[in-house]
Amino acid sequence: MRYHRSDVVARAIEVLDEYGLESLTMRRLASELGVQPSALYHHVPNKQSLLAAVADEILQRGSRPRRAERWDRRAIEICAELRDAMLAYRDGAEVVVTAHTFGLGAREPATALRSALGDGGLPADLVDVGTRAILHLVFGHTVEEQTAMQAASAGAIDRNPDGAADFEQGLQLLLDGLRARVSAG
Repeated sequence: MRYHRSDVVARAIEVLDEYGLESLTMRRLASELGVQPSALYHHVPNKQSLLAAVADEILQRGSRPRRAERWDRRAIEICAELRDAMLAYRDGAEVVVTAHTFGLGAREPATALRSALGDGGLPADLVDVGTRAILHLVFGHTVEEQTAMQAASAGAIDRNPDGAADFEQGLQLLLDGLRARVSAG
């Protein structure tokens, strides 16, 4: 049977969601698809490329229409969409953060945030710093939240993770600082 890259990525996401990132290997994916591992290299040159494609697909699947017009409301929409997309799949946050950090993929949220912050009147240097600060908050909070959810479901910890309300409050604190910078001119 012939597979397309999209089939390989879709099955990789299923393996990720069912077994976790540590089990998403080229060998396991090939076995799941019923092909030799070498056959996968026609679609993805290495595991890093596979993870980048998986990260991009996770973000694509989680995309939703953005309705906000004000720059700060757009930033909130972008961040909520990113958080929700990463939480939708087991170890999704780790995959997306890794792809972004290594510059392999997951670029759309950063591009969208830069655009929103730029439209808010921030100078270029603060657009870049603000984008990184917001992404650090989203990535860090979501990785911690996802790890805590998985640990709680396995009975390893006895607490619920800090969720959406904590995330939104942290994001508002960062945006308050950026709004103050815009107001200060």
